[in-house]
Amino acid sequence: MEFRQARLDNGLRIIAEVNPSAASMAAGFFVRTGSRDETAGIAGVSHYLEHMVFKGTARRSAADVNRDFDEIGAHYNAFTTEENTVYFGGALPEFQTRLLDILADLMRPALRAEDFDLEKKVILEEIAQYLDRPNFRLYEALMARHFDGHPLGQSILGTTESITALRREQMREYFDRRYSPTNVTAVAVGKVDFPALVEDVGRLCSHWRPLEAPREAIAPKTRAGRGVIADAKVAREHVGIISPAPAAQEESRYAAELVAAIVGDDTGSRLYYALVEPAWVDEASTAYEALDGAGAFVTFLSADAGKAARAAEIAMGELKRFVEAGPTAEELQSAKNKIASSATLKGEVPMGRLTAVGFDWVYRRTYQPLPEQIDALYAVTAEQVADVARRCNLAEATMIALGPLEAL
Repeated sequence: MEFRQARLDNGLRIIAEVNPSAASMAAGFFVRTGSRDETAGIAGVSHYLEHMVFKGTARRSAADVNRDFDEIGAHYNAFTTEENTVYFGGALPEFQTRLLDILADLMRPALRAEDFDLEKKVILEEIAQYLDRPNFRLYEALMARHFDGHPLGQSILGTTESITALRREQMREYFDRRYSPTNVTAVAVGKVDFPALVEDVGRLCSHWRPLEAPREAIAPKTRAGRGVIADAKVAREHVGIISPAPAAQEESRYAAELVAAIVGDDTGSRLYYALVEPAWVDEASTAYEALDGAGAFVTFLSADAGKAARAAEIAMGELKRFVEAGPTAEELQSAKNKIASSATLKGEVPMGRLTAVGFDWVYRRTYQPLPEQIDALYAVTAEQVADVARRCNLAEATMIALGPLEAL
């Protein structure tokens, strides 16, 4: 493994984890923009723009994009979060230049009026579909309440009203600012020809005009509380619990990963044994979300309406006991092994390693080889894990229930 980096004159950074023994390579453009960078008047534009990127460029139609990826056998996709929009693909090493050509071309979409109007209908349909998914509605409600007016609480999809009102000129202006080369990182992993990568990216992207793309670094003021969203059309009760967590830039993020695994891994965790195994719920999980300058522990439960109140009580009791006593030695070791195994299995293929390398750079401007990450994980002590749980008020959480119940 060798880490390489370069920078174009317009500010675009190029990084790569070169692995000569890999059989494939993966590349992507990481754009540091998401729903937290939007104003109310353009809510949902980041995700909408992700769709528009695949509608074609000055050189390619939407059909050309699909055909060109298909001709090289690439696996490709994109996603939008609160903070990032990522476009990526994986292919055989001999197609590196062609893969980069397609991805870089996509980063300068045509944003044609007819495509904008057609895709707006797709986005509105997607919003309607997600409103039929209780976990999605619950997550949005949790984030909005927990972050209490902070941009991190804004919806990734936007609303029917904001998308309906959005104009193509507003998207173009947002694109020009946020997709500036100063806000984009080209990332490659696997069997990468780095000199050719730099040459290709330079040839394809050096003409991009740099603009300032700042992100407002306001520390969130979170608030705890409880709420119920009564919906008789939802058969089961879905309960969400959210509390603060270490930011992506903090060293305690490793301890936070362990907190989430011990408390709410889908097998063998405290919530699993307390709720899933005795059939209080059909689902219980806790995830750690590492964000820019903030973080969150998010727990989801799904239960029969008649069991939901007791299930929520049991869950909060488990969180409180964990804050008071911390992990056992056996729990800590098991959680370390799970996380290390998952990261290693994912990291064995370039497509699985790409986001880890990219987000290390986006959030921390560092590169950390996988073995060093695993060493850092295994070095975490039980007291450090307990300290994160106490410091983040894991038991003083926001709870919202969505389902047929009027009260929980």
